Amino acid sequence: MNAEELLIRLKKRTRFQSCHEVTLQELSKTMCPIAQEVALAFYDYLGLDEETHRLIWAVPGRVERLYTTFANWYQELFSGCYDAAYAKRRFRIGLVHARFGIGPRYLIPAMGIVQELSLEHLSEVLKLHQTLEAVKAFEKIITIEIALIEESYLAALEHGLSLGHNNIPSALKRGATALLQDFQT
Repeated sequence: MNAEELLIRLKKRTRFQSCHEVTLQELSKTMCPIAQEVALAFYDYLGLDEETHRLIWAVPGRVERLYTTFANWYQELFSGCYDAAYAKRRFRIGLVHARFGIGPRYLIPAMGIVQELSLEHLSEVLKLHQTLEAVKAFEKIITIEIALIEESYLAALEHGLSLGHNNIPSALKRGATALLQDFQT
C-alpha cells in the first residue's frame, strides 16, 4: 500500500473530515509560534535516553538542524492540507528515522511530549467552548502522523527482510535506505 492509500484509510478510520482540516488550519496562528519550543522539548526528551542521545548528538550541528526540521514538521500539522504529498513526506520521515535506527519505541513516546505541550497550549489560549473541537482535530492528526510513520517502519523492515537481511536492526536500516532511494527518483 502506498502512502496516499494509507492516508485515505487512516482518515476514514479516525473519522478525519474537512471540518478537522479547517480547524487545524485555523489553529496555525495559535500553534505555529510554539514550534521551536516543542522542538526543543522533543529533543531534550530524546536526549535523556543514552542510546538516542548518542545517535542524535553524534554529529556536530545535527541536533540544531533537527530543531529546524522538527519545527517545520510541527507547523505543517496545522497547514490544513493533508493530501498525497503530505502522506509521502510523513512516510519518508519514518524511513529516515528507520535508516538511523531510531525506531518506534523511541519516537512514539517522544510524540507524547508533542501532545502534552500542544494540549497545554491549546487549553491556555482557547476559550473553553473552542477547546473540544481543537483537541479532537489535533488528536486525529497526531494519530494519523504516528500511524504513517509506524507503517513506514514496517515497510522498511519488510523490505530489508526481503533483501535477505535476517538481523532485525540491519533489515530495518537497509530496507529504509533502499526505500528512500525510491523516494529520490
